[in-house]
Amino acid sequence: MPEDILIHEEIVKCYPFLRWTGSKNWLVKSSLHEYLPKDFKDYHECFLGGGSVFFATKKNGNSFLYDLNKELIDTYVEIRDNVDKLIMTLKKLKNSEEEFYRIRNSKPIKSHTKAARFIYLNKCSFNGIYRVNSKGLYNVPYGHRKNVDVVVEENLRNISRELQDVNISCVDFEMSLGKIKKNDLVFLDPPYTVAHENNGFIMYNQKLFAWQDQVRLRNFIEQVIKKEAYFIMTNASHSSILDLYKGLGKTFIKSRYSKVGGRNKTRGMYNELIICNTV
Repeated sequence: MPEDILIHEEIVKCYPFLRWTGSKNWLVKSSLHEYLPKDFKDYHECFLGGGSVFFATKKNGNSFLYDLNKELIDTYVEIRDNVDKLIMTLKKLKNSEEEFYRIRNSKPIKSHTKAARFIYLNKCSFNGIYRVNSKGLYNVPYGHRKNVDVVVEENLRNISRELQDVNISCVDFEMSLGKIKKNDLVFLDPPYTVAHENNGFIMYNQKLFAWQDQVRLRNFIEQVIKKEAYFIMTNASHSSILDLYKGLGKTFIKSRYSKVGGRNKTRGMYNELIICNTV
């Protein structure tokens, strides 16, 4: 969902540049405004992914973006710092099955070429999934989507402007705690690690974010509250999550449409949790 952003006295449209499984576009389009505090200082997003909430939230202070996916973070940094070379590289790539597997098997060295590869594979792959094998190699198949604009040049340039002066780091969420201050806003969208209503992507997420990480996240949120900062967290609608986060802010259950996995049996309406201390 595009958001109006005031940059250099001009209104521009800025929206996520990736197709991202688990994206919070549905929240942005439906009810994000209901959970945002009326006013906050700095903004922190600890599981960046596609950045839907970051792009949709008007901010008055500084922004800090974090994720443990190094390819993802390096791509955001490249858009911020080197968008011209990145766009030139993307314009050379074609959306075809042969080209897709050639690029998937490539190992570029230059930073802007790595970022172009990341964006291209994301746009042209099956269902916007990011997945690597045991050797750390991207292994999602070709998506057979005909009408794909790999570049979206205007949006990338607008994003580059929006990311100027934004702190972007490849670190674990706990590393952000030292930067969080009173009245800051912390948005948290961790990988879902319990099988909420037949989510077919859950087994892969458990490798990324185990149950003990959920426990660490709960302890982290307790520290955020002690700092008198705001937090908004999305998570799986599951009894274990409700029990773990009991007593931390208010809990809301939101229903949304999901097509994780791209198969009819995994599509339908599912519930997700929003836990926050902002309302």
